[in-house]
Amino acid sequence: MNERICALYKKCGGCQMMNLPYDAQLAWKEKQVRILLDKYGKVSPIIGMEDPYHYRNKVQAAFKPLRDGRVISGVYQSGTHRVVPVDSCLLEDETADAIIVTIRSMLRSFKIAAYDEDSGRGVLRHVLVKRGFHSGEVMVVLVSAKPAFPSVNHFVKALLEKHPEITTVILNVNPYATNLVLGPNERVLYGKGYIEDTLCGKVFRISAKSFYQINPVQTEVLYGKAMEFADLQKTQTAIDAYCGVGTIGLVASDFAGQVIGVELNRDAVRDAIANCKRNGVRNARFYCADAGDFMTAMAQDGEKADVLFMDPPRAGSSPEFLRAAVKLAPKRIVYISCNPETQARDLMHLTKNGYKVQRIQPVDMFPHTNHVETVVLLSKGN
Repeated sequence: MNERICALYKKCGGCQMMNLPYDAQLAWKEKQVRILLDKYGKVSPIIGMEDPYHYRNKVQAAFKPLRDGRVISGVYQSGTHRVVPVDSCLLEDETADAIIVTIRSMLRSFKIAAYDEDSGRGVLRHVLVKRGFHSGEVMVVLVSAKPAFPSVNHFVKALLEKHPEITTVILNVNPYATNLVLGPNERVLYGKGYIEDTLCGKVFRISAKSFYQINPVQTEVLYGKAMEFADLQKTQTAIDAYCGVGTIGLVASDFAGQVIGVELNRDAVRDAIANCKRNGVRNARFYCADAGDFMTAMAQDGEKADVLFMDPPRAGSSPEFLRAAVKLAPKRIVYISCNPETQARDLMHLTKNGYKVQRIQPVDMFPHTNHVETVVLLSKGN
């Protein structure tokens, strides 16, 4: 494999393992998973990427004015608010990078000032670009510190002339002193305000704020393993906890009798319901609720589930969620994790309460970083 090294990798801090050959990265990640999870069962060899470059389909750049009048755009150096100038990144979608460079080059002629965090002056804070891996649809989000964005319609027209592949442009307003990139208010400047992409044969709507896996190639590998582990039958019920926009649940709907998705984020649930309709899925329902409370109520009402899919955030699951899962007692639990440390902690609780780990599969979702994803199958009793 042609190994490439980014000149900025030490400065930026985004790809901590770029100095290692890809095979060595995979070996290191597999070893970390073994150290944490070996006591629960045999860890299968990690599944890496065939081409571990330019896989990030979501790219965001911070903009910053310099004293000499120039504007830089790029990423915050790890743990700081210093912007490291980036024109192209070996992990990011190349179309997205090119659009961000074009936007930066257009600012001076349109008299648009980049936002200065220290003085509070200026307009453009960030640019977020999302690109559908299969559809090729491209969303550009201009994040402004002020509701008024100078010559915005002319600016968008000029941008579309340079990049006709852009399918929608959104102006997001974030006037707050915050680490969050996006603010609460947005308006569509061009196109339909969202893009769509296909994952595991299902079409998903992706809005500016909705979560969508950023490496679609490896997500299909990961979800394929999750479905294999779940071994669903058409007579069975599956629960998709932390369901987000419904990706796992809608993929599972092809195999299950019925799917119940539960998510606390109201916007994500709205997207999940829209995605369900868009795909003509009739055996999935999505609820805005705390997944632990929802499962506890199911158990109290005498309802049952055969398979529980859980894909919690990096912090893992709460003790309350795990107690609710044990109370509902599904036959199988498919636990997808982006943090094997918190997964190891949660597995301890589940294995002490009647579950046995059957399979452990690491997947490299984020090549050249120190992150690793794992999918674990647990079954009830023997």
